[in-house]
Amino acid sequence: MDKKLLYKLLAIGVMAILLLVPLGMVEGQIRERSHRQQEVQASIAQSAAGPQTLAGPTLVVHYRFFEESTPEKDDFKPRRKMSEGTLTLPPVEFVLDGETGVQTRQRGIYRARLFQLTANGSGYFDLKPLAELTGKTIVDARLRLVLGVSDSRGISNDPKITVNGKAFRFASPKEGGEGGLRRLTVELGSLDPTLPARFDFSFPLQLTGTTRLAIAPVGEANRIHLKSDWPHPNFGGRFLPQTRSISSAGFDAQWEVSHLARNFEAAQNPNSGEQLSIDFIDPVNVYLQAERAVKYGVLFIVLTFAGFFLTEILRRTPIHPMQYLLVGLALAIFFLLLIAFSEHLPFFASYGLAAAACITLIATYLAGALGGWRQGAAFGAGLTGLYGVLYGVLLSEDNALLMGSVLLFLALATVMLATRRVNWYGLGQRLTEDT
Repeated sequence: MDKKLLYKLLAIGVMAILLLVPLGMVEGQIRERSHRQQEVQASIAQSAAGPQTLAGPTLVVHYRFFEESTPEKDDFKPRRKMSEGTLTLPPVEFVLDGETGVQTRQRGIYRARLFQLTANGSGYFDLKPLAELTGKTIVDARLRLVLGVSDSRGISNDPKITVNGKAFRFASPKEGGEGGLRRLTVELGSLDPTLPARFDFSFPLQLTGTTRLAIAPVGEANRIHLKSDWPHPNFGGRFLPQTRSISSAGFDAQWEVSHLARNFEAAQNPNSGEQLSIDFIDPVNVYLQAERAVKYGVLFIVLTFAGFFLTEILRRTPIHPMQYLLVGLALAIFFLLLIAFSEHLPFFASYGLAAAACITLIATYLAGALGGWRQGAAFGAGLTGLYGVLYGVLLSEDNALLMGSVLLFLALATVMLATRRVNWYGLGQRLTEDT
């Protein structure tokens, strides 16, 4: 290869590598802004209430029984001592019917989403005689109903639970539940351990939280119905809705979970994942999309530099490495403009405005550098196509690999077809004559 051509290619390669520095700086700025957004969301959650997990209610039975102890040496009579035990029982049926509204809280340019759940829970417990459940001789027993919630600050009302027609108030929440849940308790009094019993319950609940609502299906049979005015729910957890409808007016979803599908012990621990959940997500995470866009910055630069090099070869128009660098910087600043605009405007408008500004700048510059508006407009049209493809990739993450692969194939095919008759051995001499 002629030295002149080799030096030219090396210079282009150095320019491309140098442009990784501003791209890295832009990506760092995007991450910093994204981190700040997360800090604001955490601060709002700390002031109001965090992501919420609702577990229960469950029935806790504290009982005392006589336990036979092993006789000591030279003592032929077994000794009896009083012991204590605890049973945690799920409801036979648990029904939750609720509606969720979503509000946006803002601090500066950053936002967080709060939800307000207004719900009614109901169901019943069916107890067999404790001797059958434990296999022990029960002396006495007391009952306590427990409702778990991850952040009790989000309870807006003072819910009264009705058990067998009698109203009870929840006591102040206590720590120590599974996975850090706060326990709302109601003392139901003593229980005759020799008789079966049934407890029907119902309670209203107003619960505020940030971003995510999770419900642990603790019952033997669970029926949960939730609707909301939020049109962008993300259903997750181990249990997806049996039926759901999503429209611009909101969503309506119903779950049915049996004891055969869930683990009761794990369902009481919010860290186990034995839950159904709804994330009230932002449909467009501008920081995530901007970060994804920056990852294609190198591709933009490589394709643009390839177009410049083809122009030098086919039109015998020399382009100085400094011109490569300036155009590359204009491509890099697009991503900075994108994140700056998207913090104040919808993402599609921000993308169009940033792309139009950079395309106009580059086309105008190249019109002067290459000696005519025709050449500048041609490069501007090519960049418009590139930005259009990138926007399609950002909107369709599932098809990103396909679209990116097709773009690279088309770029390579264009270069190969355009240079199929180029005499590469004589190219260096021609570049020397041109300069």
